[in-house]
Amino acid sequence: MPEIKVTPLGAGQDVGRSCILVSIGGKNIMLDCGMHMGYNDDRRFPDFSYITQNGRLTEFLDCVIISHFHLDHCGALPYMSEMVGYDGPIYMTHPTKAICPILLEDFRKITVDKKGETNFFTSQMIKDCMKKVIPLNLHQTVQVDDELEIKAYYAGHVLGAAMVHIKVGSESVVYTGDYNMTPDRHLGAAWIDKCRPDILISESTYATTIRDSKRCRERDFLKKVHETIERGGKVLIPVFALGRAQELCILLETFWERMNLKAPIYFSTGLTEKANHYYKLFITWTNQKIRKTFVQRNMFEFKHIKAFDRSYADNPGPMVVFATPGMLHAGQSLQIFKKWAGNEKNMVIMPGYCVQGTIGHKILNGQRKLEMEGRLSLTKKLCRNNNNKTCSHQGSESNHHLLDVKLQVEYMSFSAHADAKGIMQLIRMAEPRNMLLVHGEAAKMEFLKGKIEQEFNINCYMPANGETETVTTNPSVPVDISLNLLKREMALGGPLPDTKKPRTMHGTLIMKENSLRLVSPEQALKELGLNEHQLRFTCRVQLQDPHSDSDTLHRIYTHLKSVLKGYTIQHLPDSTVMVESIVIKLSSSAEDPNTKVLLLSWSYQVIDLSYSQC
Repeated sequence: MPEIKVTPLGAGQDVGRSCILVSIGGKNIMLDCGMHMGYNDDRRFPDFSYITQNGRLTEFLDCVIISHFHLDHCGALPYMSEMVGYDGPIYMTHPTKAICPILLEDFRKITVDKKGETNFFTSQMIKDCMKKVIPLNLHQTVQVDDELEIKAYYAGHVLGAAMVHIKVGSESVVYTGDYNMTPDRHLGAAWIDKCRPDILISESTYATTIRDSKRCRERDFLKKVHETIERGGKVLIPVFALGRAQELCILLETFWERMNLKAPIYFSTGLTEKANHYYKLFITWTNQKIRKTFVQRNMFEFKHIKAFDRSYADNPGPMVVFATPGMLHAGQSLQIFKKWAGNEKNMVIMPGYCVQGTIGHKILNGQRKLEMEGRLSLTKKLCRNNNNKTCSHQGSESNHHLLDVKLQVEYMSFSAHADAKGIMQLIRMAEPRNMLLVHGEAAKMEFLKGKIEQEFNINCYMPANGETETVTTNPSVPVDISLNLLKREMALGGPLPDTKKPRTMHGTLIMKENSLRLVSPEQALKELGLNEHQLRFTCRVQLQDPHSDSDTLHRIYTHLKSVLKGYTIQHLPDSTVMVESIVIKLSSSAEDPNTKVLLLSWSYQVIDLSYSQC
């Protein structure tokens, strides 16, 4: 039987570093190639040595597909293609192709220029990597080669995010990446065909969460921001450059306008302009409301939100700052957090998921004393020597220090991931034969796995990183059924075929131009210009009986009448017994009159009944 193998190189029972290896129909596909926000060592990138110990990945992979531009899904791409070695096709949507290199370059600057790390990809490597990208359009079937085809579907989540349907022959897999089943202020809800894949590989970030009303969450968010501003405090909202940032900016812009508030709102320098540019460029990826009002008013041009300069962080008085990145693991958001952490008037609102190891994850779990790292710095100190002369010496000193967190910490989920209800909704939409969970925490996945198996009666898998799940597939062959055959089935009182309740239908299978049709025998003969032939089977049975031939046949007739009450049984004058269309004849053996020979003859239509007689 054919098999599909799925191996997470990242995001197996973990959130971050998404990288899933799928082997289907002799093809190997890498789904996403992300980095882990919580690590700065070898665990930051997926372990590509699983694919090959030496040599380039090009020989082992048929293609790479990137679901969206978040770094935990694309952050390792230049490392994989330029440093490990991959020259094959990389597929992503047009918005992802436009935004991905900007975020990769920001990530490189923070890692190399600010943290001083070596052995990292360069700006040129990012450019070379992006030259290998082939853009995808939604609902367009792309032939990767003669056998492998892929099709992208709208995933919500962030601008350009896509789910991908991968097909080789009759086997198929759907990979969701990150998706959201609820529309928001600037993006629509995820959607996919009822494609019935062999495996649906779904994220499970919020596997045990059912979110409350979005309106309640928005009201609570605005209330907390307003209260902090009123008491003279500062609000830090760590976000990623595109996605939740725009959602919350639209929300605050509307609130500031309505309440006539004067406290400044700032957004990380440069990112607002870039975000506006891409939302204008890819307006068709936003929701219906934004597309309709775009000509009159661009929702992404904000009157109350200004570009942020790092000197503003020391300004007195209230303010709201959107700063990147969203998990407080580096960059401007972390710098501002360090400055504001010591004042209980201030507040940090975490609007999305934070992976383990990040500052965001630590403060959300109640940690109030944080050991902060910095680079080693050279210090020059003056001293007096024994002769009372001034001298100087240099020494290195570490910036390790404890940070007291006194500001208020709030978690308000504006995350654009599907919750448990949304995941179940997608399963109903796609109707997969098997389910596989990635991008989630093990305990939460286990709970959701049980719910899926119970409700949908399908197998659900949740492999850890480096573990391979092998799923045996039952290839289905699509067959069209003629309308006449369906009408005949209805006339006989049978229900119409139902995909959820399969039933047997009798007809003639015709193959024409690589497509199959099930039609009535009469229609098949007519279409193919053939004559009907009657095919009959014969069975020879010997039995010992001292009675005459006519007596023996009469006894057989009487016995059949008593055991086959629902059938038409006749004793004909030519010494023949008929059960429906089955003919029974009897003769005596020439050598021994007590040995009777029964000959049974039947057509293929009544084969079950005839075998029961034999």
